[in-house]
Amino acid sequence: MSAATPPPRRRRMSRAERERQMLDVAERVFGERGYQAASMDEIAERCGVSKPMLYEYFGSKDGLLVACVSRSKAELFDVTRKAMAGATTPEDILSRGMVAYFRFIDEHSRSFAMLLREPMAAAPEAIQAIDETRRQQSELIAGVLGTFAPSAPAGAIEAFTQIIMGASERLALWQTGRPDVSAEDAARYMTDFCWNGLSPYLAPAGEARPAPR
Repeated sequence: MSAATPPPRRRRMSRAERERQMLDVAERVFGERGYQAASMDEIAERCGVSKPMLYEYFGSKDGLLVACVSRSKAELFDVTRKAMAGATTPEDILSRGMVAYFRFIDEHSRSFAMLLREPMAAAPEAIQAIDETRRQQSELIAGVLGTFAPSAPAGAIEAFTQIIMGASERLALWQTGRPDVSAEDAARYMTDFCWNGLSPYLAPAGEARPAPR
């Protein structure tokens, strides 16, 4: 009889792959359980690693949450910036940015809702990371508004930026509980809402300017 063929050895994950896996699992657990109820034991078990390894990578549950938020911050900025880069009119850039934003939130709906509903339960570092995400998006929005609404006073740009940020978060939170409302639906609601308020400041159609890159 021939010797049995040994099973193929599983490829060992690189550190970057393992970290990405841990963050994916942690985001799901935080979204399902909430920050306070989420445990490092469960996250480690779902990842198939030891709890000490989880601590070796992130230091603490607070550190793990901060890493999740920081990754989302970078990803959200990247997808919205790229979505708006191809637009040539004010309405198009607003619509593209909103669709990208709501699609991203839709893909991370549980963890997004958890962060908005339990902000004070998180570590100060996580709250700071959330605030930095908001500042980053605010700077992106303000830059876009300044490009397409050149006649708007600085105060109006700042005000509309805050209105768009706050309204987008509230609408996204509402959408997470409404499976009948798609990301495209939410984006259209926000675009329609913003358009009338912005229209007095927008450049004439013949002076449409390219999106900032």
